[in-house]
Amino acid sequence: MLTSQAKEKKTVTAAQATGLQKLTINFKKYWQIYILLIPALVWYILFAYYPMAGLQLAFKTYKAKIGIWGSPWCGFQNFEAVFRDTYFWRSVGRTLLINVGRLIINFPAPILVALMLNELRVGRYKKVMQTVFTFPHFLSWVIVASIMTNLLSIDGLVNSALAAAGIPTINFLGSEKMFQPMLYITDIWKSAGYSSIIYLSAISGIDQDQYEAAEIDGATRWQRIWSVTLPNILPTISVLFIMTTGGLMTAGFDQIFNLSNAATKNVAEVLDMYIYRITFTASTDFGFSTAVSLFRSIINMTLLVIANKGSKMMGGTGLFG
Repeated sequence: MLTSQAKEKKTVTAAQATGLQKLTINFKKYWQIYILLIPALVWYILFAYYPMAGLQLAFKTYKAKIGIWGSPWCGFQNFEAVFRDTYFWRSVGRTLLINVGRLIINFPAPILVALMLNELRVGRYKKVMQTVFTFPHFLSWVIVASIMTNLLSIDGLVNSALAAAGIPTINFLGSEKMFQPMLYITDIWKSAGYSSIIYLSAISGIDQDQYEAAEIDGATRWQRIWSVTLPNILPTISVLFIMTTGGLMTAGFDQIFNLSNAATKNVAEVLDMYIYRITFTASTDFGFSTAVSLFRSIINMTLLVIANKGSKMMGGTGLFG
């Protein structure tokens, strides 16, 4: 009798524990897993959280001789200079324009690739196609830009074929109108296959009884995709959509830096390129560039919170809170 009451009391105590008490209980129970987390925690502390101390430069006038900590405070002067710069607002507009297009055009691409791969019935062919779609992810943007140059330059493969056929050549790489579509196409080619792995993993966890029940009810393959597959991977889509929305102010520096040139400079200077220019190619002002980076991070965080809240209000899955 006393043993039963003691067990019940212990269970209630564990259930009522909050905060540090719960952490202590979980650590004692799963201490091996927490030990495995130590390398990841150390990495994040050293390379993700500790460098955030450098954000104080946004509120300082940087002096190289005395370093970050010794440089004098200047309040919000750097932000005032940023907001007065017309090139800054132009880069913000271009960044939003390009990334909203990515959200509309590029975001569904991995979902479509995952659905198509899932519908392949020949196992060997499915593995080959998945490898083909995934391989471009492992190429750097330097290599991708070289491939695009060899294909689309004035004397490249495509224009050489057009000239041989008596068709006027097209300046693909030097056209401002073609630059943004080229960003979308190369991004889909490079990343859609690799990103589809997440959706394929979600699809593999779907109970096969649902497909069998739908097939017995006479559902076509398209109806099974629409009524079974998509609803089951909707939480995964929701989470990745929130994360993508939280990066709307980050346009992908590597891609744009390698694909842009002097002819497309006017449409290629997104916020990342703007930060690069004012930091390394113009008169160096680390306080100014840090203020721009901090502004970008704050906007990204705000968009992430809004997207998370909107997802939960619509009955979807949120990332937090």
